[in-house]
Amino acid sequence: MAGGGRWQPLLCILLALQGTPGAGAQDDVSPYFKTEPVRSQVHLEGNRLVLTCMAEGSWPLEFKWLHNNKELTKFSLEYRYMITSLDRTHAGVYRCIVRNRMGALLQRQTEVQVAYMGSFEESETHQSVCHGEAAVIHAPRIASFPQPQVTWFRDGRKIPPSSRIAITLENTLVILSTVAPDAGRYYVQAVNDKNGDNKTSQPITLTVENVGGPADPIAPTIIIPPRNTSVVTGTSEVTMECVANARPLMKLHIVWKKDGAPLSSGLSDYNRRLTILNPTLGDSGYYECEAVLRSSSVPAVAEGTLHISQTWSGDIGTYTCRVLSAGGNDSRSAHLRVRQLPHAPENPVATLSPLEKRAINLTWAKPFDGNSPLLHYILEVSENNAPWTTLMASVDPEATSMVVRGLVPARSYQFRLCAANDVGKGQFSQDTERVSLPEEPPTAPPQNVIASGRTNQSIMIQWQPPPESHQNGLLKGYLIRFCLAGLPVGYQFKNITSAEVNNLLLEDLIIWTNYEIEVAAYNSAGLGVYSARVTEWTLQGVPTVPPGNVQAEATNATTIRFTWNPPSPQFINGINQGYKLIAWEPEQAEEVTVVTVRPNFQDSIHVGYLGGLKKFTEYFTSVLCFTTPGDGPRSPPQLVRTHEDAPGPVGHLSFSDILDTSLKVSWQEPLEKNGILTGYRISWEEYNRTNTRVTHYLPNLTLEYRVTGLTALTTYTIEVAAMTSKGQGQVSSSTISSGVPPELPGAPTNLGISNIGPRSVTLQFRPGYDGKTSISRWLVEAQVGQIGENEEWELIHQLANDPDVRSMEVPNLHPYMYYSFRLRQVNIVGTSPPSVPSRRMQTLQAPPDVAPANVTLRTASETSLWLRWMPLPELEYNGNPESVGYRLRYTRADGRGRTVAHVIHERVEREFTIEDLEEWTEYRVQVQAFNAIGAGPWSHVVLGRTRESVPSSGPTNVSALATTSSSMLVRWSEIPEADRNGLVLGYKVVYKEKDSDARAQVWPAEGNASRSAQLAGLGKYVLYEIRVLAFTRIGDGAPSSPPILERTLDDVPGPPVGILFPEVRTTSVRLIWQPPAAPNGIILAYQITHRLNTTSTNAATVEVLNPSARQYTATGLQPESTYLFRITAQTRKGWGAAAEALVVTTEKRDRPQPPSKPVVQQEDVKARSVLLCWEPGSDGLSPVRYYTVQTRELPAGEWTLHSASVSHNATSFAVDRLKPFTSYKFRVKATNDIGDSEYSPESESLTTLQAAPEEAPTILSVTPHTTTSVLIRWQPPTEDKINGILLGFRIRYRELVYDGLRGFTTRSLSSPGAKWAELTPGYAVRNLTGAGLTHHELDNLSKHRRYEIRMSVYNAAGEGPASPPQEVFVGEAVPTAPPQNVAIQTATATQLDVTWEPPPLEAQNGDIQGYKIYFWEAQRRNGTERVKTLFLPENGVKLKNLTGYTSYLITVSAFNAAGDGPRSAPVRGRTQQAAPSAPSTIRFSELTTTSVNVSWEPPLLPNGILEGYRLVYEPCTPVDGVSKIVTVDVKGSSPLWMKVKDLAEGVTYRFRIRAKTFAYGPEIEANITTGPGEGAPGPPGEPFISRYGSAITIHWANGDPGKGPITRYVIEARPSDEGLWDILIKDIPREVTSYTFSMDILKQGVSYDFRVIAVNDYGYGTPSAPSPSVSAQKANPFYEEWWFLVVIALVGLIFILLLVFVLIIRGQSKKYAKKSDSGNNSKANALSHGEMVSLDEGSFPALELNNRRLSVKNSFCRKNGIYTRASVSLPRSPPRPSPGSLHYSDEDVTKYNDLIPAESSSLTEKPSEISDSQGSDSEYEVDQNHQKAHSFVNHYISDPTYYNSWRRQQKGISRAQAYSYTESDSGDPDHCPLSNSTSTQQGSLFRPKVSRTPTPQTPVNPPSQQSTLYRPPSSLAPGSRAPIAGFSSFV
Repeated sequence: MAGGGRWQPLLCILLALQGTPGAGAQDDVSPYFKTEPVRSQVHLEGNRLVLTCMAEGSWPLEFKWLHNNKELTKFSLEYRYMITSLDRTHAGVYRCIVRNRMGALLQRQTEVQVAYMGSFEESETHQSVCHGEAAVIHAPRIASFPQPQVTWFRDGRKIPPSSRIAITLENTLVILSTVAPDAGRYYVQAVNDKNGDNKTSQPITLTVENVGGPADPIAPTIIIPPRNTSVVTGTSEVTMECVANARPLMKLHIVWKKDGAPLSSGLSDYNRRLTILNPTLGDSGYYECEAVLRSSSVPAVAEGTLHISQTWSGDIGTYTCRVLSAGGNDSRSAHLRVRQLPHAPENPVATLSPLEKRAINLTWAKPFDGNSPLLHYILEVSENNAPWTTLMASVDPEATSMVVRGLVPARSYQFRLCAANDVGKGQFSQDTERVSLPEEPPTAPPQNVIASGRTNQSIMIQWQPPPESHQNGLLKGYLIRFCLAGLPVGYQFKNITSAEVNNLLLEDLIIWTNYEIEVAAYNSAGLGVYSARVTEWTLQGVPTVPPGNVQAEATNATTIRFTWNPPSPQFINGINQGYKLIAWEPEQAEEVTVVTVRPNFQDSIHVGYLGGLKKFTEYFTSVLCFTTPGDGPRSPPQLVRTHEDAPGPVGHLSFSDILDTSLKVSWQEPLEKNGILTGYRISWEEYNRTNTRVTHYLPNLTLEYRVTGLTALTTYTIEVAAMTSKGQGQVSSSTISSGVPPELPGAPTNLGISNIGPRSVTLQFRPGYDGKTSISRWLVEAQVGQIGENEEWELIHQLANDPDVRSMEVPNLHPYMYYSFRLRQVNIVGTSPPSVPSRRMQTLQAPPDVAPANVTLRTASETSLWLRWMPLPELEYNGNPESVGYRLRYTRADGRGRTVAHVIHERVEREFTIEDLEEWTEYRVQVQAFNAIGAGPWSHVVLGRTRESVPSSGPTNVSALATTSSSMLVRWSEIPEADRNGLVLGYKVVYKEKDSDARAQVWPAEGNASRSAQLAGLGKYVLYEIRVLAFTRIGDGAPSSPPILERTLDDVPGPPVGILFPEVRTTSVRLIWQPPAAPNGIILAYQITHRLNTTSTNAATVEVLNPSARQYTATGLQPESTYLFRITAQTRKGWGAAAEALVVTTEKRDRPQPPSKPVVQQEDVKARSVLLCWEPGSDGLSPVRYYTVQTRELPAGEWTLHSASVSHNATSFAVDRLKPFTSYKFRVKATNDIGDSEYSPESESLTTLQAAPEEAPTILSVTPHTTTSVLIRWQPPTEDKINGILLGFRIRYRELVYDGLRGFTTRSLSSPGAKWAELTPGYAVRNLTGAGLTHHELDNLSKHRRYEIRMSVYNAAGEGPASPPQEVFVGEAVPTAPPQNVAIQTATATQLDVTWEPPPLEAQNGDIQGYKIYFWEAQRRNGTERVKTLFLPENGVKLKNLTGYTSYLITVSAFNAAGDGPRSAPVRGRTQQAAPSAPSTIRFSELTTTSVNVSWEPPLLPNGILEGYRLVYEPCTPVDGVSKIVTVDVKGSSPLWMKVKDLAEGVTYRFRIRAKTFAYGPEIEANITTGPGEGAPGPPGEPFISRYGSAITIHWANGDPGKGPITRYVIEARPSDEGLWDILIKDIPREVTSYTFSMDILKQGVSYDFRVIAVNDYGYGTPSAPSPSVSAQKANPFYEEWWFLVVIALVGLIFILLLVFVLIIRGQSKKYAKKSDSGNNSKANALSHGEMVSLDEGSFPALELNNRRLSVKNSFCRKNGIYTRASVSLPRSPPRPSPGSLHYSDEDVTKYNDLIPAESSSLTEKPSEISDSQGSDSEYEVDQNHQKAHSFVNHYISDPTYYNSWRRQQKGISRAQAYSYTESDSGDPDHCPLSNSTSTQQGSLFRPKVSRTPTPQTPVNPPSQQSTLYRPPSSLAPGSRAPIAGFSSFV
C-alpha cells in the first residue's frame, strides 16, 4: 500500500505532462526511448557507475533521475547520471523521466546491485557440548552481496559433509554424536564470487565435556527442525530440512513418509533431504521424516529435507518430520504454503451516476486472494473503443465499489479491474458493459482564431476546433458573429453547418473598416462558448474621386506648378500615400512624366512642381491621389505650355564657295528651338584675334550667308547661333582659311597603345593634316580577333569637339580579345583615310559578364536532379578558355540543410547530375561561370524536386495491444518527415507468428492520417511479430524496427487431434491423442468421456486428466460394442470443443479399403482449387480416422502430399493451393487405427482455370521519342506467372503535378474497399494486343509535362498487377535525324570550313540549340578524335588548329534541350600544306677531329610533301678570328644524314636543321664538339710507307690508349695539295700495326698523305702525324717507254704534216664560220649567277662538303696572281665555283667585297642550295657528267691578295659571268688551256671495303670517266649505283 501510494502522484504528474498540448509545430515529436536499460546490473563497490537515458524527440529534452522512487536530480539537459565511487548504499532501483514540450515519458527501471563483502561480526569464541550430544556451531554473520560461498575449517583442514557432520542450508555446522577428538578450533572462510574477496572468521573453540562417561544410548532428538515455508507459485524449488541426533549414530535410519506411506524417491544426503520433482496437485499431503535405530536399545538420529520444484497450489499442506526410536521419538512438522496470483474480480458493473454529472458508478465482487492478502486493485478504462489505459493504479483492496469522476461527455466508457498481491497482478475481470455519457454544449471556444483582410471588402477568418476533451459531443458546426468595431451596432451572424470547415470569408464588407469577430462551436446539445474577440481591417481601396480645384501653370521653361485640394477622406478608402503630378504631350499620351508628392495633412491647399519638361512645349496636366493598392482617378486634364528659352545649336554648319576674300556659310535650324526663332547671329574673326570680330544679325528664315571682306590666306573662326526672345542660343563654330577651301584631313600617325585593361585601352597618336580647318570628330576603328579571323574594320568609338586631343581612352572593349586599332579624323569636309593599324594587342582578362543561359532542372531519380544550361559563348569567356568552368550551388528550398557547391572545369559542359540528394525534396539550384580572374553572376534560381520514393524508415512508437483472443490494436506515430520520401498514402501492418516460416500477412490502413489498425482473425493465444510500414505511390517503405511482440488473449482451446486407438480389446481400449492444434492458451487439463454409441449423453463416463497426459485406457467395456469417445481440453477460459471418435471393442480389425476413384465436376473447377469427391471404402471394423489427399502436376510431376488431415466423415474435399491453368491428377487414401489403405485409383486429369497474371512486366526504359511521345521497352513476366494465355499488355499513364501535391483529398471510388485515391488525375489506359510485343511508342501526350507510366499484362481471366511506376518528362526529345548536306571547304593549312543544313523540321523535336562537330584524322581516329560544340543553331563552323596536309573525317550532329541526335555520315576533307614541324632528332656519329656524320629524323608533322631540308652549321666561337656559317639545302625527303668534314679540331659547332614543304618549318638545334674527346686515345706513331708493286703498306706504332683499351684503327688519306682528310680504311683490328691495300683504290698520278687514328670506347683519338707523300703512279708498260714513244712520234709527225697541209687549204674557206662558231659556244656554255646545276640522283644517302679542293673541271686559270676566266682577260669579281650540289647567294659576295684580314676576324658565307645528291661517309663523288670543283673560300682565304682583288673590282662588270662555268660531256676543261692539267686532277680517293656507316652502295663507273671515283667490286653491292662526290665549302 505504501508503495502504491507513493506512485500515485508520480503517475498523475506523468499523465498531466502527457496531456499538455504541444507548443511547437505539428511535426514536433514526443520523447521516446531508443533503447531501454537492462533490468538488473551488478557493479563492484568502488567502481564508477554511469547511467544513460537514451531518449530522442523534439529539442529540448530535459531529464530527471529517481532512486528508489526518490528524486536524485531536478529536470535538466543532462541525460547521464554518474556515481564516481559506488558503495552499498547506492544499490537500488534507478529510472529516469524525460520530457519536452510534447509530454513526458518514464524509463523502465533498472536495479543496480553493488557487489561487496564486509567483515565477520563478532560472536561466541568458545562453545562446549556434552559427549554424544550434537554440537551446533552457527556460522558468524557477514554482510555481503551476493551471498558468499562458505567453507568450514577445523585446525586448517576443510570439513566435508559426512554421516556425522551436516552443513545445513543456513551454513550451520552440526556435529552429531560428538566425541573427544571433535574438540578443536573451528572457523569459516567466505568467498564473494563477484569481486573475488575472501574473509576468514575468528576461530570458535569447541570443548567436549564428560568425555570419560559411559557411552549410553541417546534418544533421537531433532537438532535442526524443518521451518514453515511459504513460496510463490512457480518458485524454482522448496527445500525442507530436518537434522536429528542419536547414539549410536551408525544405526540411525531416516524414513520419509507422505500421508503415512513411506517414500523411496527424492531422498538424498543420507536421507536428510527429500526432493519432489515436477510437483502436481497429487503430490500434496502430509509428509513425515522418521529416524529409526535399527536396535531398539540404541537411540536413533534423523534428518530430513523437503524439496519441491515448480510448485503448484496442490503442494500446499503441513510437512512433518518425526524421529522414532525405542528410547523416545521426536517429530517436527512444517507447513508449506504456496502463494499464487489472485483471481479476477467478479461481476463488474458500470452505471451512470444518478447524482453526479460526468460520473459512473462501478461495483464488483471481491475475488480469491491467492493465499496472500490483496494489496490493491488496478482499474483500466477504454474510452470510445480506444486501447485500455490505466485509470487508477491503486484502488483500496477492501473496496467493492467506487465512483469514477472527471469523464468527458458524449463518450462511451468500458472498465475492467484486476487484483494484485505480493505475488503480482492477477487476471483482469470481464469488461463491463459500455456506458455512454450524454452530450453537453462545448465548454471551450474554437482555438487559434485568426482574421486577416483578404480584399478591401472581405476578411478571411480561420480557426481550429475546440480541444477534443471540451467538445462534449459530435460537433455540428460553427457560428460566427461580427460587427463594426467600436460602434453600437448589432451583430451579424454566419452559420457553418459542417464541422469540417474551419475557415470563412466574410464578404460585402465596407472598404477599409475595422470589424470585431467571434466564433463559437455547437453540437446537438447546444451552442458553446464564443472565442475571444479579434479585430481586423478590410484592406485599403483606391480613391474614388480626384483631387479638387486643380490649377497648373508653367513657372519656367521646364517646370509646371500645380495647386489642388485633397479629396474628402471618406472617398480615399485607405491611407493617403500622396499625389502624383502627371504631364504628357498631346500626341504622346502613353509617355507621361510623373512626380510623386507626399501628402500634407496640415494645409488645405497642396502645392507641387513637375520639372524636367521640354522647353516651350504644350503639356496636358493632371493630378491624382493614390493609396497602397493603387491610383485614384485623374483630375480633368489642363493644357499648359512651358516658357521659352534660348535655342540649341544650329545644325550642319558648312562652308562653300571659298574665295580669297569671301566664302558662303550654310546651316540648318536648331533641333531644339525652345521657342519662336527671331533670327540668327553670325560672327567671324581672325583666328585668336578677337579684336577683328565682325557680327551680323540675320532674319529667322535665313539659313546661309556670304561672308565678305576677308583677308586672303587667313584662318578665320566663324560662329553661328540662333536666337529667340529669351536670347542667343548655343554657338556653333568652326575654323576656315580664306582663299584655301577646306580639304579632307590626313590620316593620324604614330598610333600607340597604353593602359591596357580588360575593357579599355588608351590610344596615343599624332594628328594628321587637318584639311585647313578644325577637326570636329575622331573615329576609332578596330579589327577584332586574331590575325586572319576578321579582316573587317568596324567603328567602335568616336570623340567629338576636341580637336586638340592627342590621346583618348577607347571604352567598351571585350576582355581577353585581340584588337588592332586605326584612327580617322573628321573635319567639315569629311573623313580622313585611316591611320596605319596598330599592333595587334589583347585586352586583359575579366570575370564573365553573364551567367549561363537556359538553365533547366529536371528530375533524374529519387536522389538526383539533372541540371542543364547553355554554356557561355566563346566571346563571353573574358579570359583564357582553358580556365573557364562552371560552379553550381544547390540547397533545399525549405531552407534546411547547408548549401552545397560543385565545380566543373570543362568549359563546354552543359549538363550535370546532382547526386546524393534527399528523396521527394525540392531544391534551389544556380549556376555561374568563372575563369582564372573570378566568377561571373549567378543564374536565376531554378527549382526542382527529386522523384518520389518509398519511405526509408518505418513509423515510430509502434505498439500493440491484444483486445480479444483473435484481435489486437496496433498503434503508431507518423514517420519523421525526412524519411517519408514522398506522399504517404497509407500504412500496412505486417504481422506473422513469431518463429514461423510462413509468409507475413498484411493489414492495410489506407490514408495519410491513419495511426491505428484493429487486426482481426488472428490466432488465439499466439505470439505475433508485428511491424508497420508506410507506402507511397511508388510502393512500400521500410518496416518499423525492431518488431514488437504481442500475444493475443487466451480462449477456450480447440479440439485435440490425432486420436487413435492402438490397443483395442473386447473390454478395454487404449486411446492416444495429441494436444489441440489451436491450444488457445495453457492447457490445464483434459476431459475424456465415453459411452455406448446407442446411449444418451447422461450415461457417459467422465475422467479428468492432467495436462501432460497423452493417453488413456478405458476398461470395463462391453465386447463387440461401438463406443463414442469425446476428448476436450481446458484452459483458464474453460473447456473447449470436443473431438469425437468411434471405436468397436473387437479384435477383428483390419486396414480400411481404398476410397473410390475421385471425381471432379466441371463446375467445381476453379483457378486455384477443385472440389474432389469420392466414396469411402470398407473401414475394416475400425472407424476411419482421416483421409490423405495427394496431387500430381502433369505431365512429369511427382505425387506430393496436399493434406493428411481430411475429416474421417468427409466424402469431398476442396483441394486448394493449386496453380492456375495447370493440369493435375488426384488420389486419396483412408487411415484407421490399424493403418493406411491403398491409394484410390487416380482421378481423370483436369486443368485448372486461368487466373489473372501474378506479375507485372518489367519496364526496361522509358525514353522521349518525340516532343509528344515516349518509347517504352519492357520484358514480359515469366510464363509461369502469367497463369494462362497472354493476350496483351495494358499501359496506364497520367500526368504528374508535383507542385500541387501538398495535402490529401478523399474521393469515392468504384471499389467499395478503397478509402483513398491518388491525388493526381486518373490513369489513361492503352491496350496492346499481341503477346510478343516488347516496345511501344506512347504518343499524343502533352508537351512539357511529367508522366507516370505503369504496365500490366492480361489474359482471359483478367489483368495482373501494375508494375512500379516509371516517370518521364515529355516535351523534350533528341533530334531523330542528322544534319543534311554536310560539305567541307579547305580554307588554310590549319582550317577547314564545314557547312550543313539542319535536320528536317519534323525530326528536330524542338528547337535546335546547337551542333556538335566530330572530326578526326582519317588514319588515326582513336588518338585524334575531337569535338567542337557550337551552341548556336548556325549552319557552319570553321575548324581551326588542324594539322597541315592531313585528311580529316567529319560528322555533325544536332542537339536540343533533350540531348544529342544521330551523327551524319562522315565526310572527308584535306587541309592545305603548311610548314612542317621541326625534325625529330639530331644524331652525331663518326666524330673525329675534323669531321662528323650528322643524321636526323623526319618531322613528326610533315604538313605536306617534304621538298627538302636546310642544314646550317657554325662554330659557337670564332675560329682563328673568323666566324663561318655554312648553309646547305638538301632537296627531297632523303637523304637524312650527311658527312661534314671541314671542321676544326676541338671546336664546338651548332647545327640547325629544318624541313621544307612550300615553306620552311621551325629549326631543331644541337651542339657537337670535335674530337678528340676526353679519354680518347693519343696519336699513334708517325706512319711510314713501303710499296710493293701495286700495293702500299702503312706501318705505325701504338700510342697512348687513353681511358679505355683501343678497339680498332682507322687510316685517313688526303691529296697532298691541300685536300681534306678522308677515311680510307676502317675497322683495322687493334692487334695490328700495319695495313696493306691495293693502289687501285687511289687516283692514279696523285700524291697522297696518310695518317692513323686509334679508336676506343670514348671515341676517335688524336690523329698521328701525316706520313710522307706517296704517289699513286704505277710502273709504265712498254708502250710508255721513251723509245716506243719516239718511234710513234716520228710516224705521227709525217701524218701531221700531210694533215696540216690539207687543213690549211680547207681552213681558208671556213675561216669565218669557225670564228663565229667559237664565239657562240663560249656564250652558250656559260651559266649565269642565278642558275645552278642539279645532281638529281634520286636518293643519295649522303652529301659531303670539301673545303680545300680544286676541281679538275675548274673553269679558272692561274694568271698574274689571280685566277682568270679563259674567255675573259681581266675578271672583275672573284671566281665563285658553283658545283652541282651547292649554290651561293649574292649576299655572300657582298660580305667578301669588304673583307680584309687586317680589319676583320670573321668570315661568313651562306651557300644557298644543294639539289638532290648522294655521297658516302668518306668520299666526295660527283655525277658522271660533272667534274671535280675546287672549294672556293678555303682556297682563297689564306692569300690577302685575293681580298684586295675583290675590293678593286670595277663597277659595271657582271658578277654573274665571274661565277659562271660550263661543262663538256667529254669531261675536258672548258676552253681553258691548263698548263698543269695533270697536277690538278687530285682529291679523289678509292676505298677498299664497306664503311660502317649504313651507306647504300652504287655500281662502279666505267674507267674511262677519269673524274669519277670507283671502288673495287668487292666493296660494292650488286645492282647498286656508284656514289658521286659532293662538294664541301668551309666558309
